[in-house]
Amino acid sequence: MGTDQRSAGNGRPVPTSWEGHPKGSAAYGKVLAGLAFAGVATFAQLYSTQAVLPMMATDLRITAAEAGLTISLATVGLAVTVIPWSFLADRIGRVKAMALGISAATVLGLLVPLAENFGILLGLRLLEGMALGGIPAIAIAYLNEEVNKAHAALAAGSYVAGTTLGGLAGRLVAGPVGELWGWRAAALAVSLLATVAAVLFLLLVPKARGFTPAKAAGLRGAFRTLAGHVRNRRLLALYVQAFLLMGGFVAVYNYLGFRLAAAPFGLPATLISLIFLAYLSGTVSSRWAAGLTLRFGRRNVLLGGVFLMVAGLALTLTQVLAIILLGLVIFTGGFFAAHSIGAGWTGTIASTGRAQAASLYNLSYYLGSSVIGWAGGLVFQSWGWPALAATVMALACLTAVTVAVAHPWRETRTAPEPSAGSQEAAAA
Repeated sequence: MGTDQRSAGNGRPVPTSWEGHPKGSAAYGKVLAGLAFAGVATFAQLYSTQAVLPMMATDLRITAAEAGLTISLATVGLAVTVIPWSFLADRIGRVKAMALGISAATVLGLLVPLAENFGILLGLRLLEGMALGGIPAIAIAYLNEEVNKAHAALAAGSYVAGTTLGGLAGRLVAGPVGELWGWRAAALAVSLLATVAAVLFLLLVPKARGFTPAKAAGLRGAFRTLAGHVRNRRLLALYVQAFLLMGGFVAVYNYLGFRLAAAPFGLPATLISLIFLAYLSGTVSSRWAAGLTLRFGRRNVLLGGVFLMVAGLALTLTQVLAIILLGLVIFTGGFFAAHSIGAGWTGTIASTGRAQAASLYNLSYYLGSSVIGWAGGLVFQSWGWPALAATVMALACLTAVTVAVAHPWRETRTAPEPSAGSQEAAAA
């Protein structure tokens, strides 16, 4: 690895020709495995109450929308801290920042089952989300610095696949445990799972080689960096996409369980938790979408994912359980295909301040989860499932228009992104 003689501020030379770990190398495998476990620890905890929301509402005598606050406040906490975490990571390093966040979140998660009342529960969930803010945006920045650019899109897809497994694992554990011993036992079981995943992350993730500590930019410098990203119409369209799609996605999963628990379905909590197996379609589609970018480009694959979301959600309007579940699988696969493209694209479009660009994406993503995920409960309580499904489909269509306008077909064809695949394939 070539270096020059400039100091990074800590007496070490600054790397000038680090090209990233190539696909197939042991370090590349450790990066993906470590971040996959980070995804499990993060998303198992973040959505740990989702599988037991109906049970929690009954036990605590609260409404569906109030129960949904245990998800919304956790994602609010994450949303408001992703940007501060990104600046901290610029100073102390990506791996150290992620290690701090995941460790704090694990401790807070173990305290959640001990909450004496609903108010304390919400407070702990908010703090847990704030600690988890140190993972998502930093992980994407870490990938872009440590993995060879020819494989960055595939690596980002692999990381998103790990997050789907994390979300799935947490929900599949919570449902059966909750039905047997209550939602508190379910929360404890998920926290123990996250603890194991956090330890594996700390053991596996390689030390950063492409990271250079940044000097403190000060408040003005920070706002300058963020404002530059917001003024970039291509990034702004991805932030809109993250807000609208994630909000609709969380609303669907928050309140579909209530629909299936009521007549005419009347499903128990254990069976309802199995709907989260649909996340496996996201595990597949996130990697599949990354590969398709080589042939069709990021823009078209992202729009294709949005189309699948609308088509899948339309199927859930029936009263036939099998068709509803098929629709959920299609909807989930489409969402994660679009999300994996959007998340990886931010780090490519932003030539500087990549951690902050990714943080703004995650800020939008989790604000959507918090705001629309909660507001969807009001729609569901007032007008039922058809109204909620129609609302989410309208948000998806608005997303498609925004992305199509901000990323014109001609522009994306003449200015391909090199990290979508090899330099030669991208130039073609």
